[in-house]
Amino acid sequence: MRTTRETVTFDRPFSLSAVDEVQPAGTYTVEIDEELIEGLSFLAYRRIATTIYLPLHPGGAGSVQAVKVDPQELAAAHG
Repeated sequence: MRTTRETVTFDRPFSLSAVDEVQPAGTYTVEIDEELIEGLSFLAYRRIATTIYLPLHPGGAGSVQAVKVDPQELAAAHG
């Protein structure tokens, strides 16, 4: 398995079905977990999880919560 970490900046508040509250605009860390697809003649990976790290208190610093999200929903919220 491999994990890719990236930062995503939202220009406006957004919401996700996995979280009750609207999240404020800002920069968030997103991790993408992928597993190697076996049996191919080349390296290929399949996404198995996408996680966004959100502050426990919107707009606040400090503790964060890891929330599994649908990558398509995350892309739509970002777009």
